[in-house]
Parts: sequence; structure tokens; C-alpha cells
Amino acid sequence: MTQEIITRQENGVFTIQMNRPEKKNAITQNMYTLMAEGFKRADQEDAVRVVVLCGTQGIFTSGNDIGDFMARASNPSDEVPSASADFFEAVISLRKPLIAAVQGFAIGIGTTMLLHCDMVFAGKSALFSTPFVNLGLCPEFGSSYVLPRLVGRQRASELFLLGERISSEKACELGIVNRVIADDTLMDEVMEIARRLARKSPAGLMATKQLIKGYTAQNVREAIQTDGAMFAKLMSGPQAREAFEAFAAKREPDFSKF
Repeated sequence: MTQEIITRQENGVFTIQMNRPEKKNAITQNMYTLMAEGFKRADQEDAVRVVVLCGTQGIFTSGNDIGDFMARASNPSDEVPSASADFFEAVISLRKPLIAAVQGFAIGIGTTMLLHCDMVFAGKSALFSTPFVNLGLCPEFGSSYVLPRLVGRQRASELFLLGERISSEKACELGIVNRVIADDTLMDEVMEIARRLARKSPAGLMATKQLIKGYTAQNVREAIQTDGAMFAKLMSGPQAREAFEAFAAKREPDFSKF
């Protein structure tokens, strides 16, 4: 069986790699659990100074696994979503710098998780979108709070309400991405940046990250809970069910009956 999450540690850099290319790195609950474990381990080990999050084979992630979604929608009392909640908490609790390297698709959670990274570098192939409304859902992972404060309310509304894909250049213009890099050199450049950070004072790095997060940290946690409650309600509703069934049947969802 393919190892869906690969972790490795070298020279103070801890890498968490999504490795499910046959499914475009669509994230399952088990993958959330494994990534959360990786973040917690990286946070606890003194030898780790920096964390890098990436995908594989030219893909970051196509978002949540629709099969998981459909199963959760049909069993709303199931407690499986705690795996994603554990992942959310592990990301926002990480004291050490978190760098994302993005190639190809960064869809849904693939975009919203980037909002909690300290630096994001994208290959020219990267494509970002937040198509929650298209699935009868709403933003998650506190993105309803974070994104408007990053790009402005009107631009956030455009990204969330239309759910259209944007290029790496556009994402960089909006401030979601720090820099666009050629795909064939992206990982080399990201790892060099990570190694440079790893040579710096760990106390200084963590203190600076804490200060940058500042007084918004509690607001982000509250937004994650609010987003999550609304998301769960919508996910078990008829409009999300129509969107999932349409996806499975490879047709456009019909929301005209609602």
C-alpha cells in the first residue's frame, strides 16, 4: 500500500509530504490524522527548526476526498470529522515556521490551509480555488476570518462565492503566495530557504512567529469553530447531497429546486 503521508527530517527541516498522486492527493481522514501527528512531532522535537509542507508529482492537493465527504454526509452523527479538527489545531498550534511548496492543484482545503502557513511558495503550474459554495458548502478552517483580512472583503467574496481557479501569479498578487518559482526548481529553492531558517536562533524564530500571530490567534480559533459548525450543518443538508451526487455522476448540480 502506498504511504499516503511521508515525513522526513534532515538538517533541522521536517518535511510533511502528501503522497496520494493516483487520487490527486485528495485528503482522507486518515491522512489528516497522519499529518496532525507529523506537526505535533515536529513541534515537540528540539532538533526540528522548520516544517515544510508539500505534495508530490506536480500536485499539492485536490482537496478533501469526495468519498469521505459522501460517507460523512450520509452519517452526520459520525465523529470522524475530529480527525480534520485535530489537523487544524496541530497547524495553528505549531510554534515553528511552516513553509508550503505548492505545485498543481491546491483546491478547497488545499488553499485554506495555506492561509495558516508562514510562507508559501508556488510553482508556475499551481492553481488555487475555494469551491465550497459550488458544493453546497461554506468556507472552513477559519478562512472566512483569515482570507478577508489578507486580501480584502471584496476579493475574498469573489474567491469564495465564485469558487473559480486562480493562477499562481494571481495568488501572489493577492498575497496568498510569497513568490512564484519555476516548477523544476521549486523544491530545491524551498528547501534552501528552510535550511537558511534552520540555522537561525530557534527562540528568535518562535518568538517572532508568536508576535506576528499576535492577538488574532484566539479569533482564528473561534473562526475555525464557527466555520466548522456551519460546514457540518451544510454538509448533512440536501444541497450538499445534490452536489456530491452530481459529482459522482459527472454532471452539473441542479440547485434550482431548492
